[in-house]
Amino acid sequence: MIGRISRTTAALIVFVLSVFPVYWMVLTAFKPTKDIQSATPTFFPIPITFDHFGTAIAAKGFFSFWRNSLLVAGGAVLLALLVALLASFAIARLQWKGRRAFVLMVFIAQMTPWEALLIPIYVIARDTGMLDTLWILTLVYFMMTLPFTIVTLRGFLAAIPVDLEEAAQVDGCTRGQAFRKVVFPLLAPGLLATSLFGFITAWNEFAFANVLIIKDQDDRTLPVWLSSFNNTFGTDWGATMAASTLFMLPVLLIFIVLQGRVTTGIVGGAVKG
Repeated sequence: MIGRISRTTAALIVFVLSVFPVYWMVLTAFKPTKDIQSATPTFFPIPITFDHFGTAIAAKGFFSFWRNSLLVAGGAVLLALLVALLASFAIARLQWKGRRAFVLMVFIAQMTPWEALLIPIYVIARDTGMLDTLWILTLVYFMMTLPFTIVTLRGFLAAIPVDLEEAAQVDGCTRGQAFRKVVFPLLAPGLLATSLFGFITAWNEFAFANVLIIKDQDDRTLPVWLSSFNNTFGTDWGATMAASTLFMLPVLLIFIVLQGRVTTGIVGGAVKG
């Protein structure tokens, strides 16, 4: 009984510590400016204001940076899904020389801190003329999300019985048709889980976007734009928090809508294979 209470208390403390910064950000976005600057904190904004959201949306480049982030994150996720789907199928279904070594390299790439490659990637981008373009960010985010996507889809593919493909082939399907008509629909939760986490990684990434986009400020993404809000708004913390709340909304809404399938995908990819 005591152990259960201790675990519940610890979980509650972790939950509060995790959620409170997000709550305070959203709260500040709806607070009037005089309440934000007040020495006495208020935990419920009465009255609320939407002026800060109007200021954030009206800021220079807001929609351009949204477009850039969506293009880069979406492009990276689509590329990663395409390549990882083929790679994970080869790992889970085929036997070939070097398979174990390849899987080991994928895990090593997953554990590698990408910040260590910041300077080499910058040099490559400079020498190939890809600095200050969205293409270089798309390729970098593709490389960052690819290992996780391969690992997750590999586990999910391994959980699908081979008998289903063989039965489809007996009924006259080719191997490609069996995969497309039988296996691919069963991969939906895994595809959603990997695409969501890949999207979050690319959507929130700051270091590479800040270093690789230097001269052409119109190609900046939202995380870099948010870091410059202090210069844009001075001490307007309400607008800063409103912009941060808007920045968080797409991923939050997608996760809420797809929560059940995403959880299934995570569990399926983690415990199988």
